[in-house]
Amino acid sequence: MNIISRNIRCRMLTALCSLALSGSLLAQNPAPPPTPAKPVVDTYHGVTVTDPYRWMEDMSSNEFKNWLQSQAAYASTVLSTIPGRQPLQQRLLALSDAMESIGHIDQANGLLFYVKTEPGRDGRRLFVRQGEQGRERVLFDPDALTKDGKHFAIDFFSPSPNGKLVAIGISQGGSEDSVLRILEVTTGRFLGDSIDRTGLNHEGINWLKDSRRFTYNRLPPADAEGKRERYNKSAVYLHTIGQPVDKDQPLIGFGIDSQRSFEIADLPFVWTAPGSRFALANVQHGDLTDRSLYIAPVAKLAGMATPWLQLTKAEDQVHAAWLAGDNLYLLSYKDAPRGQLLKLDLATPSLDKAKVVIPAGQDVLRDAVVAKDAIYVKALDGGLGKLIRLPHVNGEARAIALPFAGSIRGMSAEPTKAGIRLALEGWTRSKVEYRVGADGKLTDTGLAKPSPLDFSQIAVTRAMVKSHDGVAVPLSILHRKGLKLDGSNPTILSGYGAYGITMEPRFSSSRLAWLERGGVMAIAHVRGGGEFGEEWHKGAYITNKVNTVLDFIACGEYLVTQGYTSAAKLAGQGGSAGGITVGGAITRRPDLFAAAHSSVGVSDMLRAELTPNGPPNIMEFGTVTNPTHFPAMLDNSAFHRIRDGVAYPAVISTTGVNDPRVEAWMPAKLAARLQVASGSQKPVLLRVDYDAGHGMGSNKSQYLAETADVWSFFLWQMGDPAFQPAH
Repeated sequence: MNIISRNIRCRMLTALCSLALSGSLLAQNPAPPPTPAKPVVDTYHGVTVTDPYRWMEDMSSNEFKNWLQSQAAYASTVLSTIPGRQPLQQRLLALSDAMESIGHIDQANGLLFYVKTEPGRDGRRLFVRQGEQGRERVLFDPDALTKDGKHFAIDFFSPSPNGKLVAIGISQGGSEDSVLRILEVTTGRFLGDSIDRTGLNHEGINWLKDSRRFTYNRLPPADAEGKRERYNKSAVYLHTIGQPVDKDQPLIGFGIDSQRSFEIADLPFVWTAPGSRFALANVQHGDLTDRSLYIAPVAKLAGMATPWLQLTKAEDQVHAAWLAGDNLYLLSYKDAPRGQLLKLDLATPSLDKAKVVIPAGQDVLRDAVVAKDAIYVKALDGGLGKLIRLPHVNGEARAIALPFAGSIRGMSAEPTKAGIRLALEGWTRSKVEYRVGADGKLTDTGLAKPSPLDFSQIAVTRAMVKSHDGVAVPLSILHRKGLKLDGSNPTILSGYGAYGITMEPRFSSSRLAWLERGGVMAIAHVRGGGEFGEEWHKGAYITNKVNTVLDFIACGEYLVTQGYTSAAKLAGQGGSAGGITVGGAITRRPDLFAAAHSSVGVSDMLRAELTPNGPPNIMEFGTVTNPTHFPAMLDNSAFHRIRDGVAYPAVISTTGVNDPRVEAWMPAKLAARLQVASGSQKPVLLRVDYDAGHGMGSNKSQYLAETADVWSFFLWQMGDPAFQPAH
């Protein structure tokens, strides 16, 4: 028998043993709670679609609440029988507590503000220090607010220019339903200002130079029936410290100005900058790439009377903009799918007057920050971070050499000072915080302590995988050095593929718990993401969205054919919009996966647009009201693709009841349909966290508990002896 035949025979035996084992183990667990079917029939453009679980969409009903609680209890019971789960969770905690992690560094008047995750602590705390060498001090600990088992989290923060105040967004239970409070830095006390409905200020608020006023985005109050908007009909307001909130002036947004119409999903923000006479209004239209920009003199910010001048429309394809004195830098994708940087003198505010200062090239331009000396641009070169410096005056764009190949995880600057701060990390390199001087020299600030964990035996391989249509899809593969390619390695394949978001190299200490067991982790950089610019994003967009799924399947097939793993040892994973990816993969190729995890995943494409977060996503995924969009949406809706009697892999669907982005009924529908339809007799679990949302506000213990549950579930289904429940 030759080597190839022997490997194939080994993989077949492994698959058969794993299938028999998972079937026998399932028989030991009770059947999942029954789910009532109450069919509702819809007709879309002549196509009849039946939904047996429409009743779940009323999440306030006692029937749904009781059913969800029974499913949560069932999942908890099944997961508790996996013997290796508790030791795995302990190992994950030990790895997580081996190092501290800081992030979101902001600076004001010589002070540094940042959040930190620390060993032995659950939530992130806000710190301040005087420069890099000053003694750090805790400003705010959200864990101190924990009440009735519900935790709080910091959603965003922004220091005032003089460093005396910090605006903080705080929400409970992972809801992202932020309340904006003002913290006094010297005393650590909150002022009386409190503004609710501010959950859309993910990037913080904008202080004016007087450090007494700021602009912020706010959602409208509940209607007469108590219904609240979570993402739509928002507007920007101007607040003065100490002034009653109901006196705040509306500046721009939905319903503010009868002469300027906005759609309900338009998301506006207003930004100013030191040394600039202008305010910039940035209005996002649904997806992450289409914006409209307006300018007005800061001195004339006067509520609805503000004289906004429109600079760009959505069709101009300007992705982002940054003020620098009386100039405006614009990142444009028009006729430049990888991006080009424009510069516009606001003395002649017309887009056709803008000059190209960084032309389109092979680099994908992604983001920028403005310092006194230059604009510093984050780019991607083959998926890896690249930093470009362009001086404001008589400048020539030059790349700054980075210490190692990785991902730029954050940049910050004070517009009145030269240079920036930059965070860099890689798949196997923990984050390093650098100070970048005007001369291009990088200095490790020491703010981020290096991880003591040994990743020296972890290899990172990058493959280019041919997809169904011949397009080469990048696949990042992490594994122990010397790994045998015999198909026996437990493997997790993850993917996303939406909004032009890139899956850049990112360090994770907990990842070692999988890799040190001989496991493989692979990240599929599928179309729909932004690894190669807007062409890559639009390569899986509305009517061609299936390319995201087919790219993911191709990457799974590659891992099997190259011997990294086998179908009996392969798990697929995707979260949020990545639920479309993993859901589509297991319903198209159920034979390719032993297990799958859909995390707060989009699974019902036909009903998604009717949720609070639906309208902003129409530009990305389409609308069922459009006869051209509908067939593709139905074809990519995992819930509707499930067929009775098909042998689907084991699936764990996870949700948080406070999720404002993908409501809990959607993961619930997926689990319920699979429980009834699957002919494989493999388990289907719905894991529910009653103190969580979409994941943004989850604390360390929540993250580790879910990771332990999911990985234990995978290893059980892959036949790992340490994770098999006792007979």
